[in-house]
Amino acid sequence: MSDQIVLKGVSARGFHGVLDAEKKDGQPFVVDVHLTLDLSRAGRTDDLAATVNYAEVASAVVARITGPSFDLIERLAEVIADDVLGFPLVDAVEVVVHKPEAPVGHPFTDVEVCIRRVNGPRAVIALGSNLGDRGRTLSLAVDALRALPGFTVTSLSPIVETDPVGGPEQPPYLNAVVVGRTTLDPAELLEALHRIEDTHGRTREIRWGARTLDLDLVQFGTPGSGQEVVNDDERLTLPHPRAAERAFVLLPWARAEPEARLRVGPGESDIQPIGELLDQLDRSGVRPGPEWGQL
Repeated sequence: MSDQIVLKGVSARGFHGVLDAEKKDGQPFVVDVHLTLDLSRAGRTDDLAATVNYAEVASAVVARITGPSFDLIERLAEVIADDVLGFPLVDAVEVVVHKPEAPVGHPFTDVEVCIRRVNGPRAVIALGSNLGDRGRTLSLAVDALRALPGFTVTSLSPIVETDPVGGPEQPPYLNAVVVGRTTLDPAELLEALHRIEDTHGRTREIRWGARTLDLDLVQFGTPGSGQEVVNDDERLTLPHPRAAERAFVLLPWARAEPEARLRVGPGESDIQPIGELLDQLDRSGVRPGPEWGQL
């Protein structure tokens, strides 16, 4: 289906750019959004629930323009695209960010960045390392996920340091959580995670033993949606069977995706906000880790 809603010329003042003056004084930004979705039901029924409220889309765009500063309008376009793909029914989006007063240094009429993103299931990946240069390893793993074809990082948690849970005596971990959108299926994504682990010398001789890098696929697809994958396989269990018991997963995940929910049982009532699950856990062994920018 190739129906579209086109929202053009959403404008606001923002503070995006690499120069100090851009971050201090700001400048106008203009955004065009092309939403691809199936509008046949809306056309037949005249029902607002069968389409996307473009006033809400416009508000989301303005919130990003006026929100925290980015160095690049490429990044601004990316977060706008991700916000729009979060609206129900949207299959794909094209975002054009215009920066008409960019400091180009020559006569020009406009600078624009145009990206197109296709919707896909959301995947939650937990990262851990307790051998070698733990912070550097996590940073390189995030870089590998950003570069992974078919996977788009949409949110990254702060790093936490964690006392080991179970297994033999071993050093403390650094942990983090990545949330992304993917066109890969769960098995393909798991295989890619294993390749990244192997690149960093991961071995699997001792269960719950120390490791240079651990990448766990915690959840695939939004719980309760048609994209959710629930799987009870020896190789890949989804959602992760122990995620609800692990503060070192839920705490950073809540920082990356505060509204996230996790399935803890087969029924719809078993889909619970991760914040509520976290409130039931002992967090004494989890403390702030280093900042990403300090690694």
